[in-house]
Amino acid sequence: MTPLILLGAGKIGETIAHLLHHSGDYALTVADHDPKRLEAIEALSVTTIRAGFDDARALRDLLRGQEMVISAVPFHLTPTIAGAAVAVGAHYFDLTEDVESTRKVKALAEGAKTVLAPQCGLAPGFISILAHAMTRKFESLRDVHMRVGALPVYPTNALKYNLTWSTDGLINEYCNPCEAIIDGDLRETLALEEIEAFSLDGIAYEAFNTSGGLGTLCDTLAGRVENLNYKTVRYPGHRDLVKMLIRDLRLGQRRDILKDVLEASVPMTRQDVVLVFVTVSGMQEDRLTQESFAKKVYSKALDGNLYSAIQITTAAGVCAMVDMVREGALPDRGFVRQEEADLERFLANRFGKHYA
Repeated sequence: MTPLILLGAGKIGETIAHLLHHSGDYALTVADHDPKRLEAIEALSVTTIRAGFDDARALRDLLRGQEMVISAVPFHLTPTIAGAAVAVGAHYFDLTEDVESTRKVKALAEGAKTVLAPQCGLAPGFISILAHAMTRKFESLRDVHMRVGALPVYPTNALKYNLTWSTDGLINEYCNPCEAIIDGDLRETLALEEIEAFSLDGIAYEAFNTSGGLGTLCDTLAGRVENLNYKTVRYPGHRDLVKMLIRDLRLGQRRDILKDVLEASVPMTRQDVVLVFVTVSGMQEDRLTQESFAKKVYSKALDGNLYSAIQITTAAGVCAMVDMVREGALPDRGFVRQEEADLERFLANRFGKHYA
């Protein structure tokens, strides 16, 4: 069995632990600073450790002897954890959507003898694998549009939204600058802008810029695509209310207060749907052609426990990447981009099948 330590036992961490434990191939240890979070993990009969992750020396001691490390904790801890993983010779994986954290991981990967694979979730993560695979069908590219949303099946509040994953990550996406390729040039764009409307299966949605969803695709497709962008999908009206909070009331500059407001007012739900929608256009056999992919993933029970769609899709993404490194289906050292994973092999994986 492969020794693996998971840092973080929140909503996503709990799902990762469930998937890896039931695979039977990983000697799993789960660490978190909150004993209440570890209670659900202890039911799996895996090793649990109460620990914080901000002390580099203590982290190295914690990670020593592990072959793989998964970080499912807030993005500001990413550089410290990735650095400790490199120091002890362990492969490193995370779920961060934060652009600056990923750049630091990439720098740490230079000369590393192990894998550093950040952004292994849904968006960034699977969406990058999917979009890149679709671009390979084209002789030349014009537009690549990526849209992802994690939405309540039964929206009832004014935001038409429920918390389904990290509140810190959500705020980060709504507040930080976004990357895009526009007319062939890499640009920085504003979050919450460039709103658009579309329908799928008779349901109306809106989409707008959010940070981090492109992962490393801007680098990968630079010089090949005219326009590349990523937008988050919500029900109509959500963007305007969030923009009022973040811009008009200036809570984007007081993120601790915004987090308290959201967590005190917006309930979480496991009755959600993850929507993935990618459109690619370009030249095929001398004709301008467009291909699209649309998929909805719903919450479901795994071994008798109900998990939300965002829990399943995010956890499945990182677990599949871990499996593929273990199987030799990805590079065995250095910085690994999500789009380096083969889509067909990802979907055939026992964890990736949740997207199939």
